[in-house]
Amino acid sequence: MTDALHRHATEAIRQGSQSFAAAARLLDPETRAGTVLLYAWCRHCDDVIDGQELGHGRRALQEDGCAGMDRIAALRDLTRRACAGEPMEHPAFAGLQQVVRHHGIPLYLLEEHLAGFAMDVEPGTRYERIEDTLHYAWRVAGVVGVMMALVMGTRGAQAQVPPQVLDRACDLGVAFQLTNIARDIVDDARAGRVYLPAQWLRDAGLPAGAPQALLAPAHRAALATVAARLVALAEPYYRSSLTGIGALPLRSAWSIATARGVYREIGRRVDALGPAAWDTRVATTRADKLLLIARGGALALLSRTWLPRTSAPLSSWRRPAA
Repeated sequence: MTDALHRHATEAIRQGSQSFAAAARLLDPETRAGTVLLYAWCRHCDDVIDGQELGHGRRALQEDGCAGMDRIAALRDLTRRACAGEPMEHPAFAGLQQVVRHHGIPLYLLEEHLAGFAMDVEPGTRYERIEDTLHYAWRVAGVVGVMMALVMGTRGAQAQVPPQVLDRACDLGVAFQLTNIARDIVDDARAGRVYLPAQWLRDAGLPAGAPQALLAPAHRAALATVAARLVALAEPYYRSSLTGIGALPLRSAWSIATARGVYREIGRRVDALGPAAWDTRVATTRADKLLLIARGGALALLSRTWLPRTSAPLSSWRRPAA
């Protein structure tokens, strides 16, 4: 990795996600290099679709229309060309090219991730059932978990990671996204987006299909019950992910266990705050992260002998076959 690519990728993860940046520092240098390059591509694609700058600011869905699908098409084209080995000028795609070459990440995973972004801008996308929300979570986060597992568990394009480990990595990505959705319900609604299943909203007496209506203060208590339901749904995915941690190299296991602890704590705080969960953005402090890093290290060590590696998954949803 060139110095310029390293600086670009490191800055992307530093500004885009403090939680992931903290976890990435625990990785060995080679794994960290691949991880930040993959994150930089994901961050760039997300920014292009949402009109953001390193995760900050967001274009409202109503302002998008067909232009969003044009941006998706451009990202797909650049991604395919990067995977084909064509020269890339943009650092996000030049970095992706290195990750694909070194870790054997298949194109279909990258295209699944872009399909998740397409769900944000494609007219008519609707989340009627929880299965629809889970399918979205697979595309925007579960697939990233699978790709990260490939980066952490491979050296060279011919190396193999057991499917069970990839399944558990997917579970953790899905858990992260369910936590994100619960934390960001109000911010998403302001941008014209609702990832909560319409069935759940109706169950809580909330309007389905009208994002702005969810912003009314009178709906906060009902929204809190839906968020609590989502946080509870994430729990079996967090538990299931434990069985894959022991299959990772020790420092990778430490990093993943730390990220797991950080996001799980965010979900718990959203649940505990109830209607006040969206008064400010729920996050962990620096002191919290230091404690969770220590706990992640202990969990990584325990995973060498204590945690099972092949037990049956605790979550009911399964990632789609290739």
